[in-house]
Amino acid sequence: MATLPRTERGRRTRERLVRAAAELFRAQGVRATGVEDVLARAECGKSQLYHYFDGKADLVAAVLDHQLDALLDGQRDHLAELDSWAGIERWLAALPAAFAGPGGVAACPLGALAAELAGTDEDVRHALVAAFDRWAGHLAAGLASLRERGELPPDADPVRLARMTIGALQGGLLMARTYGDPTAISDALAAAYAGLRA
Repeated sequence: MATLPRTERGRRTRERLVRAAAELFRAQGVRATGVEDVLARAECGKSQLYHYFDGKADLVAAVLDHQLDALLDGQRDHLAELDSWAGIERWLAALPAAFAGPGGVAACPLGALAAELAGTDEDVRHALVAAFDRWAGHLAAGLASLRERGELPPDADPVRLARMTIGALQGGLLMARTYGDPTAISDALAAAYAGLRA
């Protein structure tokens, strides 16, 4: 059974494994990445991996958390202001910059993993749901506050609206990468904001 590390050395080893897996998953996909590839990149032994993870699905879940933490860290200031329309608008306006890559628009690490894995393994699907819900939960909490203050209709569903917004972002990212046009992200998010206000 996998365990969380109790020592600093253990935490560093686990982090090395997660970072190595994240790099490989991003570069070549999860299916094309074997456990041996992760071990070689992390310079760890198999016993270390299976000490901290129950298997590849558990490692994928840890990578999702790692990727999401990185995304949220870059949005931290905006996430604290999602209980006002102005704060939501500022967050949406800042999101495209979070996905600016050296060669154009970078893929969302969560979206890329979801596209590859959502229908392949039920444990991984649950991990994807948890990651997306953790991200959308920040907006859902802000929308719930707006509803309590009467700035959103009482029958509005904050969770559903938040998921719709993250879905619009994912669609905008896909179109931006496909067309090589980053304005597709802003267009999708502007449509999502209009939907929220409507």
